[in-house]
Amino acid sequence: MSPPLSDERLVAVGLTKSFRGRAVVKGVSLDVQAGEVVGLLGPNGAGKTTIFDMMVGLCQPDAGTILLHGEAITDLPMFKRARRGIGYLPQESSVFRRLSVEENILAILEMLDLPAEERAHRLEALLKELDLTALRKSKAYALSGGERRRLEITRA
Repeated sequence: MSPPLSDERLVAVGLTKSFRGRAVVKGVSLDVQAGEVVGLLGPNGAGKTTIFDMMVGLCQPDAGTILLHGEAITDLPMFKRARRGIGYLPQESSVFRRLSVEENILAILEMLDLPAEERAHRLEALLKELDLTALRKSKAYALSGGERRRLEITRA
């Protein structure tokens, strides 16, 4: 017997998307529990990126519904979805290569309406959480691929 599903989840039901009359996503449904890591596998052109784009709000589905914690978010813009905790890391690196690890994280934290003391506290917590404390003064261009990815996750 499966454990009961919690409301702490992201659900897509019947997502459909066409571009120039060509269906690239046809009736896709998925259910992701909070804390679960999900990857979509498939050949080029299978619609994987389009599914993610619809989930985070980069594009609207032609049909279907997206729910977060039981609330319909299909029509919400990307920034409102981000405020609710939906993030997306594209394959391409999204760090500021000439900034340090610390500066990269602060660049994101400074967009939040937080007192300076709270930003500093969050910076320390994020550095520790993804084991980046020792690299805090390192420039992003000097990081390994794995270190850079951890920085991207921290910034998300």
